[in-house]
Amino acid sequence: MMDVLDVLWRLLAVLLAFLVLPLVVGQAEHKAMAHMQGRVGPMYAGGFHGWAQLVADGVKFAQKEDIVPDGADRRVFQLAPAIALLPYLVVLIVIPVGKGDMVGQVVDAGVFFVLAVMGVGVLGSLMGGWASNNKFSLLGGLRTAAQLMAYELPMLLAAASVAMAAGTLSLPGILDAWEWWWLPWQIIGGLVFFVAGLAELQRPPFDAPVADSEIIFGAYTEYTGLRFALFLLAEYAGIVVLSALTAVLFLGGWHGPFEDGLGWVWTLLKTAVLAFVVIWLRVSYPRLREDQIQRVAWTVLVPLALFQIALTGVVKVVIQ
Repeated sequence: MMDVLDVLWRLLAVLLAFLVLPLVVGQAEHKAMAHMQGRVGPMYAGGFHGWAQLVADGVKFAQKEDIVPDGADRRVFQLAPAIALLPYLVVLIVIPVGKGDMVGQVVDAGVFFVLAVMGVGVLGSLMGGWASNNKFSLLGGLRTAAQLMAYELPMLLAAASVAMAAGTLSLPGILDAWEWWWLPWQIIGGLVFFVAGLAELQRPPFDAPVADSEIIFGAYTEYTGLRFALFLLAEYAGIVVLSALTAVLFLGGWHGPFEDGLGWVWTLLKTAVLAFVVIWLRVSYPRLREDQIQRVAWTVLVPLALFQIALTGVVKVVIQ
């Protein structure tokens, strides 16, 4: 009975985080962009500091008509938003928040598990683009897939570097082996992992596949109402997962002062800082062209990731 209650409690905690944290990131993006770009609306909606902006957005999406194109594959079209969103819920289950048993489920091959599951999310974009019966949506979905294929390799290589350093693929195991001097040693891998994650989420400056000035809105052109909102929610959930994984793999996760009692605070704080960086990049950097996006992956990130793996191997040999 206790085992069942423990599982239910962990699942409830993960579900609560999945429902709350992406909305917090979405609200923070509204406020940060309003301050950085002098946007008036998000600062006044509802009164005090624009607290109702996110609520207004939710009501707006709920009121919009739910449209399915006549020639669309209806079931695939309707299922695509869920396929894009649910992988991030599964990934949250294996990310350790604090010291000890503050993790939904320990997976021995946790690094490969999270990267494999996150890669499933692109199927939502492909399904939506193909099922929409719109050539522009199909092209947008294919560009999304091409971008994922390009950035999956450097992301995997960067994660493999820190797993090699720790001698384990388990996320809690990596944190147990983590030392403060890993920060300068693994910083290149951390930057590669974070930038590749941004590209996989199609966040600026890597948002060409979904930019309105490119191919309308990519694979999501025909989506309206709550289904379109689910794709946006998947983006914010991806920001939470990417920031949390970067914090765990490269910034020590729960390591910090008084980590025995406040480890979860350090994990959330590091995740929040990285999420703010994602928002800041959207405001600060211009969009890359499609050819520039591919060039960054193959000529910059992949060589840097390979260099990081070579450096990790040399340091491991020296230490031993």
